[in-house]
Order: sequence, then structure tokens, then C-alpha cells
Amino acid sequence: MPRSFKRRHSRWYEVVLFNPVFLFLLGYAVVVLLPTWLRWGDALLIWPLNESQSNTLFANSSAYVLSSAVLRKFKRFQGTSSLRFIIPTVLVAWLGVLAALLLLREEHYARQVLAYSFMFANLWAFSGYFLGLRYRQPKLALVPFGRGQELADTSRAVVTILEFPDLDGRRFDGVVADLHAVDLPDEWERFLARCTLARIPVFHTQQVIESLTGRVRVNHLSENIFGALLPSSTYLLIKRILDTLLVLLTAPLWVPLMIIIGLVIKWDSEGPILFVQERVGQGGRAFRLYKLRSMAMDSEKNGAQFAQTNDWRVTRVGHFIRRMRFDEIPQFINVLKGEMSLIGPRPEQRTFVERFEEEIPFYSYRHVVKPGITGWAQILHGYTADADDTSVKVEHDFYYIKHFSLWLDILIMIKTIRTVVTGFGAR
Repeated sequence: MPRSFKRRHSRWYEVVLFNPVFLFLLGYAVVVLLPTWLRWGDALLIWPLNESQSNTLFANSSAYVLSSAVLRKFKRFQGTSSLRFIIPTVLVAWLGVLAALLLLREEHYARQVLAYSFMFANLWAFSGYFLGLRYRQPKLALVPFGRGQELADTSRAVVTILEFPDLDGRRFDGVVADLHAVDLPDEWERFLARCTLARIPVFHTQQVIESLTGRVRVNHLSENIFGALLPSSTYLLIKRILDTLLVLLTAPLWVPLMIIIGLVIKWDSEGPILFVQERVGQGGRAFRLYKLRSMAMDSEKNGAQFAQTNDWRVTRVGHFIRRMRFDEIPQFINVLKGEMSLIGPRPEQRTFVERFEEEIPFYSYRHVVKPGITGWAQILHGYTADADDTSVKVEHDFYYIKHFSLWLDILIMIKTIRTVVTGFGAR
């Protein structure tokens, strides 16, 4: 085997520092065992543990396992290595176990140890982020044929464009090639085969582009790809149950808020409190979407049109409720009726749907799932104002459908909180 294709062996510190089992156990020692030892010391060596010790140890262990699992799952999706996901994920995990203790009316546990473990968990996660950022940015060798050139300018990986079918002794985490390229020369095909034999991962460009951008490119789709885009029927049912439960459980919060905002809207401008409009939902079926009115009456008397930045049609109260997404609250009613989900592609007006179906390939496939109040496209791309923007947004929608799962929905929920706080994409 040529020297440049010698099997890739990780350095010893990479094996230690980036072994997931080792990192999990080391993190458990830091996050769970260290605070427990600081509180009780040698008393932990006396078995069985008392009720307070065992409850605290179990609670912290559960929160650590939960937060670790969620953060690990999030790494599969584009844009999730950011610092902003660490604190919300860890906070939800520890609040979850604390809520369970309160629900069970369990009084024997050490609150101080829970607080210390929460702080250590954040420190551990931040340390892992910076360590990964410094040492583990993917180093990819790019085969310069077909769609490979689309990765040349990415900032999410260190990409080296190969001039010859040879790694020249350099170390890479993988080789990226368009395996469907019709112009791929025979010597490059043999090069990819040698990489595989040397246990150097070979990735298809479509897989890497989706991972780095969070989009499934519409102009590269074909009918035979749709089988991979079919959402799980089991999770569709689970999602419907979860949507209903969450809306009903939070009703004591959103119903009074909707009423108060509705009264303010009525005081601020003439017209009805609710804005009702026909939209296209799952399977292309029409339904009536409800929103709190944020625009002046007869704002679309000249026909449907996109909202613009600083749109003159938006009322004084409308600017605020659109920025905070409060105008979306009545769509919880659409969720209860089964017309929408909490998370999914944004429903469009029939006029726009018919237009986009003519301009964007496979546009109608986004209707395979229920539309959502928030979604992958909304939090990554924001508001769309024309067909070009919509084409990018559809690619995000297809990515959501392809990776349709509870983990992606949880991630979208966390990102939605950031979107509401920052006002990203509001018009």
C-alpha cells in the first residue's frame, strides 16, 4: 500500500480526549460525583446511602444523562455546536428532575448539591465545546468534480481541494466526492477505492452539504429520492399527541394573554381582533388559519402580497406583537383542530402555493407533513419575500422532513425561544 494511503491512526491524545465513553464517564465524575463528594465526603463510602444522598445522586445522574444525550443528538444537525444551546439544554434537564422531585413530593435531597452539579454541567459542556472547536473542526479532502465545488468556500470545515488523486501523506478526517458525478475520471475512482481500503472515510457531497447547511437542495432532487424523505408514520402520531397535550397544558397561560392582547388591538385600531385567512395544509388541503390582527383593515384589498420591512400596513400594536410572535397565539386553536402542528413548514396562501409550484421543483412535497407555527426554515432563514428566498426556505423544509424526529423538534423549540427574544425574521 502506498505511503500516502497508510491507514489513519489517531494520535494517543485524540483517542483519550475524544473517546465518547471516556468523556461521558469523566463528565459524570466531574458533574455528579465531585459535588456529591464535596457535600458528604467519606460518608459516601458507608453503604447503604441514606435517603437524601441516594435521591440527590439519582437526580443528578438522571439530569446528566439526559442533558448529555440531548446535546449529543443535537450535534447531528447543522448549527448546533453553538454556545447558545448549552445553557438551555442543561437548564431544562435539571429543571426537569427538580420538577419530578416536587411532583413526587420528595423532600429528602440536597438542593445545594443539585445547584453545584448544574454549574459543573455547564462548565463541562462549555469546556467540551471549546476543546472541540480548537481540535476537532473537520478536515476534509475534496475531490474537484461534480457538486464538490459547492463545499470549497464553507467555513464550517477545513476543506482542501485535491489537485491529484493522492493525499500525499496528509491527515484528513475524510474524503468528500460527488459519487454521482458523470465526469469523474477512472484514476479518481481508483483513488476513492484506495481510501476506503485504508479506512479513510469517503463521504458523498450531498451528505456533507446537508450536514453543513441544514438544507436539502431542491434542484438536485429526483423522484427516486422521495423514499428517503418520507416522514415516520409512528412519529407523526406521537407528534399529534404531544402537540395536543402541550397546547392544553399551557392553555392557562396563552388564553388569558390572547384575550388581553385582543382587547389592546381593539382599542388601538378599527377592525376585528382575529385575522382569518385560508392557507394550504397537509396534503394540499385548505384550512382557515387564525392570527391576532396586526395590520390595518383591508390590508390585502389589492390581493395577497408578502409583508415587507417596516410595512406601512402594520399597526402600532402590530409591530410589537409581530416581533414577539404573539400574533401567532390563536394558531394553537388550529393545532387542537388537527390542521397544524407546533412545528413544521410554514403554511402559505393558495395564491403563493400555485405560483411556487410552477417556479420551484417539487415545492408541493413540503405538504407531506402538517404545517407548523414554528419550524426549521423559520428559525434558520427567517421571513421570505420572493421566489428565491422561498426556494432556500423549501430546502430547509425538506431537510426537516428528511430528519423528522423528536430531537430535531426539541432543537427547533430551543432555537424558537432565541428567535422570539431577538425578533429574528419579524416583519
